[in-house]
Amino acid sequence: MERSTSVSKRENNHQVYDTEAINGVDNNDKDMKGERGVQDLNTAEPPESVERIFEVLEVPSWKQQLTVRAFIISFILSILFTFIVMKLNLTTGIIPSLNISAGLLGFFFVKTWTKFLDKSGLLRQPFTRQENTVIQTCVVASSGIAFSGGFGSYLFGMSETIAKQATEANDPSNIKNPALGWMIGFLFIVSFLGLFSVLPLRKIMILDFKLVYPSGTATAYLINSFHTPRGAKLAKKQVKTLGKFFSFSFLWSFFQWFFTGGDQCGFTAFPSLGLKAYQNRFYFDFSALYVGVGMICPYLVNISLLVGAILSWGIMWPLIGNQKGNWYSAEFKQSSLHGLQGYRVFIGIAMILGDGLYNFVKVLKHTLTGLYRDFFVKGSQPTIPITGQTPQEKIKSFDDQRRTQLFLRDDIPSCFPVVFYCGIAVISTAVLPHIFPQLRWYYIAVMYAIAPVLAFCNAYGCGLTDWSLASTYGKLAIFSIGAWAGASQGGVLAGLAACGVMMNIVSTASDLMQDFKTGYMTLSSPKSMFVSQVIGTAMGCVISPCVFWIFVNAFKDLGTDGSEYPAPYAIIYRSMSILGVKGFGSLPKHCLTLCYVFFAGAMLVNAVRDLVGPRVAKYIPIPMAMAIPFYIGPYFAIDMCVGSFILFVWQKLNRAKADAFGPAVASGLICGDGLWTLPSSILALAGVNPPICMKFLSRKTNIMVDGFLNS
Repeated sequence: MERSTSVSKRENNHQVYDTEAINGVDNNDKDMKGERGVQDLNTAEPPESVERIFEVLEVPSWKQQLTVRAFIISFILSILFTFIVMKLNLTTGIIPSLNISAGLLGFFFVKTWTKFLDKSGLLRQPFTRQENTVIQTCVVASSGIAFSGGFGSYLFGMSETIAKQATEANDPSNIKNPALGWMIGFLFIVSFLGLFSVLPLRKIMILDFKLVYPSGTATAYLINSFHTPRGAKLAKKQVKTLGKFFSFSFLWSFFQWFFTGGDQCGFTAFPSLGLKAYQNRFYFDFSALYVGVGMICPYLVNISLLVGAILSWGIMWPLIGNQKGNWYSAEFKQSSLHGLQGYRVFIGIAMILGDGLYNFVKVLKHTLTGLYRDFFVKGSQPTIPITGQTPQEKIKSFDDQRRTQLFLRDDIPSCFPVVFYCGIAVISTAVLPHIFPQLRWYYIAVMYAIAPVLAFCNAYGCGLTDWSLASTYGKLAIFSIGAWAGASQGGVLAGLAACGVMMNIVSTASDLMQDFKTGYMTLSSPKSMFVSQVIGTAMGCVISPCVFWIFVNAFKDLGTDGSEYPAPYAIIYRSMSILGVKGFGSLPKHCLTLCYVFFAGAMLVNAVRDLVGPRVAKYIPIPMAMAIPFYIGPYFAIDMCVGSFILFVWQKLNRAKADAFGPAVASGLICGDGLWTLPSSILALAGVNPPICMKFLSRKTNIMVDGFLNS
């Protein structure tokens, strides 16, 4: 799964659609939301200086920005968003950016809080944009652990449930079942290293190189607009709209629950396109969550998902299924990687790797070119001087002057992150082998030696392109450490654990720099940004495992193909690790040839997209998005396309209103459905089952059932 921060941040543009890559396409993001938001920013110049508007307001100190109410609100929203991200992790792996939702809900809750205190005469500190930024940073950092923690990918891929479906390397040395204790310990050990690895480079990234960080910039514009007199009124209307659709989504999910009293029951099993189409997973499942996700993701992502679904489930799988007994044995179970499932998983992996490799090379080229330009072409003088300036280098913009002054005011000693990185690395090197005996201490030491370089590359590339390649670095760790460990030494589990270490480091590094950019543009202190990121990460290290543990205990078929929560990326990541350790020998007939074709095809399509330019490229599908339905089916792609269609029609009727309230509607649909997951899990744990099973049968089958019941 890619996020990104985001399909999720949610991997970049990829962050939003590939939970491994999605805050990539891992979504991901860092998001696809960022892509739309940045386009708007690039086409509209602000009518006046932003900081002139706020000049009369005193900027609170970094300690005043870190309020108790901000962290109480952050904790509540973190639980809500973690349920949302976890549900997406375990269903489709597509995670949109939740920055807008975090900013809107944070504004709503604190504004309501301060309004109540103001009327009662107890208000001591007004609500500022800096406090709003702290909430948004803390919530996104916390819920982001649900993605980078691998609960729907590498971490769950270690479990016996997924190992049985892989049918390879499922011996005890390659299995580690989820347990609350070791999951929390693992996350605390690996989740903070990325923060310290790039902290000393914040001035270089933000001030010297002037990196854009499009998602961070878009979020800053959003928060700044909330707190201007005109923006605050619009924000209140947006929050009211969000509340309406939040209530509708929650109640709709509650209503649907009554009809799900059995397997393949309820509205989610409605054969809206016919029974034959339903057998190939083509149907609309009435999910408000995926409709909302479709409204946030760019049109091209949703169309790419649908194209991939038609290509795989509409054409390829039926044709390959006809070769049962020829290409693969008819005796294999449906879930066996030696049968049709093998084609579904490994062809999808080939496309993901082809797309990931192409974009890795592309972003690396941007990174190296940018570094060369910054260090050699421009000379050694920084673009925005830190220690002095020549007459030619004077800062003309009042906004830049003001923001640079505040950004440099609260300095963080350079020795602080270095000491903490080394200290945590030593502790982690000593402790991780006790959690994963297959992961030798020298594997960990090598990863921590090169991780700062990779974290810098990811943070720099994300600043240039808004693409976070966290999941790509994780996949590199799977193949390199897995092959180093070897099959006989638990290499599959070692590769998955190494993936987790690397993904957490490079993902949090780019997230931190995004937040520094947001803080720079809202006059939030770097200290408050760092502290809120640390606190949010610490919250996530506890909240995410607890939420995952609720899912594990509430839904006994979690992670199995065809269930409500199939966790598609868990089997994909485990299959990658098996492939890295054992090679290609176990693949079904012609599967490897098809993998080569789709790997090359993914790279070719990306190359064509870049060559033809953005005007034509917007009509060419994205390979990473196309690969996602190959395993899990088309149903969610149909839901997301419905969301895109709703937004498209709305924009045609009233574009200004759609652009202003579309994100609020989408956020309400996502949050309402996501919140219902909590009471539904509690009901499942309490043994309370839905009272009705609504199932659909063909006329012929129904006659047979009636005859059986009447006999």
